[in-house]
Amino acid sequence: FAEHASLALNHARAVEEAVHEALHDSLTGLPNRSLFVDRLRHTLARAERAGTPVAVLFCDLDGFKTVNDSLGHRTGDRLLVSVAERLADCLRPADTIARLGGDEFAVLLEELREPGDAARAAQRLLDSLKAPFELREREFFISVSIGIAAGTGEAETLLRDADLAMYRAKSRGKGRYAIFEPGMHTAIIERLDLEVDLKGAIERDELMLAYQPIFSLRSGAVAGVEALVRWQHPTRGVVLPEHFVPLAEESGVIRELGRWVLRTACHQGALWRAKYPGHPELQIGVNISGAQLREPGLVEEVAEALAAAQLDASGLTLEITETALMESFETAITLLDALKELGVDLAIDDFGIGYSSLRYLRRLPLDNLKVEKSFIDGIGRPDDEPALLRAIVDLAEIFGLTVIAEGIERPEQRARLLQLGCDLGQGHLLSEALLSADADALLFRVGLLGGPAPPNAGPSEGDEPSPATIEPKADRGAS
Repeated sequence: FAEHASLALNHARAVEEAVHEALHDSLTGLPNRSLFVDRLRHTLARAERAGTPVAVLFCDLDGFKTVNDSLGHRTGDRLLVSVAERLADCLRPADTIARLGGDEFAVLLEELREPGDAARAAQRLLDSLKAPFELREREFFISVSIGIAAGTGEAETLLRDADLAMYRAKSRGKGRYAIFEPGMHTAIIERLDLEVDLKGAIERDELMLAYQPIFSLRSGAVAGVEALVRWQHPTRGVVLPEHFVPLAEESGVIRELGRWVLRTACHQGALWRAKYPGHPELQIGVNISGAQLREPGLVEEVAEALAAAQLDASGLTLEITETALMESFETAITLLDALKELGVDLAIDDFGIGYSSLRYLRRLPLDNLKVEKSFIDGIGRPDDEPALLRAIVDLAEIFGLTVIAEGIERPEQRARLLQLGCDLGQGHLLSEALLSADADALLFRVGLLGGPAPPNAGPSEGDEPSPATIEPKADRGAS
């Protein structure tokens, strides 16, 4: 009898272990998709009887592929375990967190007291990932995009709605949450149609570049231009980059799009340098996305674009956002060093909204620091606090960086920036982004930093060469 009991007990344990393995993720130990959906179904049934709402949070890691590709799957797995632990620590005992697969997680929130509970839970999850992760004696930053769907009904429907909301959050800049709205179903269909159209946009010659001048805030002369891509869609009109660049990243078109922008901008830069030979300071800035940083061969593509346009490397500035740099800092340093060896200038874009600190900034081979627009927006308002902006300008001076203020829209902003020691800026107050012909006319009219305007090309007698007197021009889709 004892032997039979022992066999039965062992069999029961084996069955229990097999069931557990079938319903849990082997890496993190969290419930898997099957168990999560089953719990969601039961929770929805109870909630419908009790009349209490249920919320699902669909979480997708931003930039996880970078770690996996650069450091290998073993390190990627360690990161997933650490992320799972941080996310689980933010939740109540009654809540369920599951790993759906890859870098996707889901959270089930029961017994919500008020509608804002789900949003507050999402914010806690976002905050939990702000501190760096230490992997192989390196620090990595990773964020998460979260979609929230609340209500009752079918489990698969609620999970799908949260997934749609997650894509909305990711399209708005990642590292944030979005709440599901019924209109997202229509929006996702339009997004898929746009993605299909984008894949043929280059072949159909539907892309164009607009150029936003960067001015000396003291003299009004032009120090350079930033190239901004526009899509002239045959039925939708002008589509701005914030609506299609994320699509290009997700669909794999970003490399082809980035190569086109780089080559076109270098060609235009070479034309302007040939036209204004006495102004070697004139530079053209090109934005490099986080996805482009992760693609192999970026250094070679930049070198090829410069050679094809016969543009000296000193005429090109590559602008990379602070957030993109922090996603894989050590890899980014190696890449930036290689780009710097080509002779191009490097700028950190949207500075102030990411996670940079002194010890990170001092290791980057940068030339320019572009201050994020939100810092400029606060100038002249009742809650204006210039201390942080002044600290950024002082910090740039310590590291020998040129500060460029973005998004200047009011005269008092320009005046305050000059007081703080910021000499260069761009924004709608100074000039909209212009198509190449209009930008060329502006270069003639205003002149370039580093020398006088070409003969018979300066402002009329008595005109102030101040950017504030420059009349903005439409560019059929200026940002």
